Amino acid sequence: MTPGGRVAAAIEILDQVLTGEPAEKVLTNWARRSRFAGSGDRAAIRDLVFDALRCRRSFAALGGGETGRGLILGGIRAAGDDPAAVFTGEGHAPAPLDPVEAALSVQYDDLPEPVALDCPDWLADDLRASLGADFAAVMQALRHRAPVWLRVNLLKATRDAARDALTEDGIETEAHPDCATALRVLTHPRRVQNSAAYSTGLVELQDLSSQRVSTFIAPRKDQKILDYCAGGGGKSLALAAQTGGPVFAHDAAPERLRDLPVRAGRAGADIRCLSGAQASAQAPFDLVLCDVPCSGSGAWRRSPDGKWRFSAADLDRLRATQRAILAQAATLVAPGGCLAYATCSFLRAENEDQIADFTAAHPGWTMQRDLRLSPLQGGDGFYAALLLRA
Repeated sequence: MTPGGRVAAAIEILDQVLTGEPAEKVLTNWARRSRFAGSGDRAAIRDLVFDALRCRRSFAALGGGETGRGLILGGIRAAGDDPAAVFTGEGHAPAPLDPVEAALSVQYDDLPEPVALDCPDWLADDLRASLGADFAAVMQALRHRAPVWLRVNLLKATRDAARDALTEDGIETEAHPDCATALRVLTHPRRVQNSAAYSTGLVELQDLSSQRVSTFIAPRKDQKILDYCAGGGGKSLALAAQTGGPVFAHDAAPERLRDLPVRAGRAGADIRCLSGAQASAQAPFDLVLCDVPCSGSGAWRRSPDGKWRFSAADLDRLRATQRAILAQAATLVAPGGCLAYATCSFLRAENEDQIADFTAAHPGWTMQRDLRLSPLQGGDGFYAALLLRA
């Protein structure tokens, strides 16, 4: 595909996403219909779409409107390039700029702060209160692509051995100085899942902050551990790699656990999936992790359309769900045991406030310690708290 053809495809996809369709679904359906597009074309179009969604407000302001065409036009201007070189109308390229588009002279530096930072107006005050002095820097970081991180599976390899294996497949990485399992991918991130290191279980794709949350929890080999909101099982695998022992995994939507046995087999990890009734029957546990459903605000650069779909009603619904999960999970913890709470959210309403409400409503529970992580530290935004039962 020509550069103009890629831009036209991105505009078509964005127009569908802006109607409310999930970006991943629209991209997948477009690829299935467009067999002429090679892997390089698909990757380039995906990057155009996600860059536009991360910067939706600012690109719309620079491009003259919140349409697929406006976002792509704004993105080209934000990069300092001339959109007329791409909007030519030749071949499969989008139509030339009309007089209004050509006359636009909005500059990024003149945009109001929430627009320049691509921050939803209704959340700006809450995010400022939650992030403090880091607000502008964090929101700016969310406008850019997230780095790719790998977790070295210490059940199978040292970090140096995993790096060497990745290098053999042309994937260069660098070790994180403060996280013993973390490798940042420097070259060819799309090769990772076809690499020998991945297929043999030496590494897993897992964000740096997610790895640091698992380390913060500090599971012990003698503990009976339950990952109560396991999802795809990334933290279950990380906890099992830390302890070498079994980890029980549960999720309210069991289909999310579908791939976990295969992933565990590849990693050489002992993961035992449980239904809700089975989790209750296996209780009590020494450590229960609740990585609860949340706004996902800390990971908006990975799922940028979520930032624009999220509403005050969604936040209220999620906070009620979080409270219910904490209350239920607490009943599964043994006396003297620990309940770990985690979100990939910046918002105090989902983090510190939830912990304060829980400890006030549940005598005998105290917060041992908590942790806040942000993109300024290299990974996604995360919060974690460790609660101790008397």
